Amino acid sequence: MVSQRRARPLPAGRGKGVAMSIFDSLGGSLGQMAMKALPGLIQQVLPGGLNALLDRLRRAGYESQVSSWLGRGPNEPITAEDLQKVIDNQQVRDLATKLGVPVDQLFPTLAKTLPEAVDQHSPNGELHLPKA
Repeated sequence: MVSQRRARPLPAGRGKGVAMSIFDSLGGSLGQMAMKALPGLIQQVLPGGLNALLDRLRRAGYESQVSSWLGRGPNEPITAEDLQKVIDNQQVRDLATKLGVPVDQLFPTLAKTLPEAVDQHSPNGELHLPKA
């Protein structure tokens, strides 16, 4: 007789990627601070900074997503796979180090946080980055 075992749900916080849980755990004002810091970190690592990243995304066919982040209304999602197409390996390592996340979790983290971070830094449809 074969018993039918039901899978038990994982405890809260388990089963998520490490990087995803970093931003998830930063509730309230800490989460907002992380969103505000993301563009500055990208500025430090990627040549041309966040503007260059958005331009790369547009050229790679993600104009609709970028426009939604800069415009009013809901932000269209982007996938980790989409982001992998526009960020090279050295930049991935550098950005993961700056964010304090494992390299394999960088893209899922960026996919989750980038749309909101761009949205927060573009209140009038233009990207306004923090002064260095």
